Amino acid sequence: MITAEENDLLCRVENGAPMGQLMRRHWIPICLSEEVAEADGTPVKARILGEDLVVFRDSEGNVGVLDEQCPHRRVSLLFGRNEEGGLRCLYHGWKMDVNGNVLEMVSEPAASGLAEKTKHKAYPTKEWAGLVWAWMGEKEAMPEFEPPPWAPTAETRVSIVKAVLPVNWAQILEGAIDSAHSSSLHSSDMVPARVQAAEATDKSWLRPSTDKAPRLQVQRAGYGFRYAAIRRPIFNAQTHEYIRSTVFVAPWTVLIPPNNLYNVANVNIPADDTTTCFYFIAWGHPAQTPETETWRKFLGQTVGVDLDAYYRPLRNYENRFWQDRNAMKAGNFTGIKGFPNQDIAMWLTMGPIADRTHERLGASDLAVVEFRKQMIESVQAFQGGAPAIGTGDLAIPKSVCAYQSVIPKTTDWRQFDARYVWPGAQEATQNDDAYLVKA
Repeated sequence: MITAEENDLLCRVENGAPMGQLMRRHWIPICLSEEVAEADGTPVKARILGEDLVVFRDSEGNVGVLDEQCPHRRVSLLFGRNEEGGLRCLYHGWKMDVNGNVLEMVSEPAASGLAEKTKHKAYPTKEWAGLVWAWMGEKEAMPEFEPPPWAPTAETRVSIVKAVLPVNWAQILEGAIDSAHSSSLHSSDMVPARVQAAEATDKSWLRPSTDKAPRLQVQRAGYGFRYAAIRRPIFNAQTHEYIRSTVFVAPWTVLIPPNNLYNVANVNIPADDTTTCFYFIAWGHPAQTPETETWRKFLGQTVGVDLDAYYRPLRNYENRFWQDRNAMKAGNFTGIKGFPNQDIAMWLTMGPIADRTHERLGASDLAVVEFRKQMIESVQAFQGGAPAIGTGDLAIPKSVCAYQSVIPKTTDWRQFDARYVWPGAQEATQNDDAYLVKA
């Protein structure tokens, strides 16, 4: 159990909150590249860490992430004209480029020199893996952009589900590192089966265990931690264990144990204290990783069907998340289609910010407890002048990955020769763009 003050320290990111300042020491996903796919196209709104932004692609294809409010009279630039290398405010015609330079002030005398003296807030950007990233911290502290562990090279196929959810970021992330819930909440989609290892079909994920009460062990690191959920396997239960090893990459990423075809990750970016941009990611070899629309359909996260045009779920508390009670009577555990939708239903019913002071935690919550403890300690250390968790020398090594496997009881899961799912990995070397890695 944590105190109300610790809960606020963990969850709050707005208005200079310590956790928000820590997060600004990382490159931050702002939106999907598909949202601003067209040069001189429609600008889009983004809200990150309580800050309202406008994102646009200029005539040359460069992406800008600017303060939404015009520097002149503070009207929204979201409705501006995107033309000829900049975004023009409708009110008085001021025009800004992707770097925040004021190109034109048509309402001012040419001789005034005001344009040269005015700079609009703009953040450095990078496009990678289907996302627009920005550096929202102090520019003098900006490091080189490093590809995230779920998109190590430009050749990696990355398929992303995005959902904007009306809940705090931490309760979503806690769901991603809570292995025990998958045996109940997702039991109709992550199905026990007589397979040698986890497998993916076009309808479900199969796992070689019926054990609903895993034993958890945690290994802390400078980037976060990894842990093992240890279950009895269906085969060779006397001599082997089924390991699902998950990796928490601070501050907002979870590497989820893969199936036999592709790897999985979860990224949770706070829009503000009570709203989160949730990204659920399949990644790996193009021959085995589902394409974006296939991935979204599989998960019940298709724009226009499951989500509105702004990636907000159409399922909600008021319509009971489209729960099908007849399907439940027929054997479906939740009656909610798509396992992210099952998670979303649970996260939303906790309230905008979960009150952790009234919880009753057990042994299966070990990873959740470690997340809270580590992040609270890290933000307190950051307030005292320590580097932000997961930055610099504390960044996650390329040799760390999530995995699942049935292994002998005599093998320590921490020393298991774990590898990302990638065809030909056994013949690769560690110089091959991090596709072969050891835990």
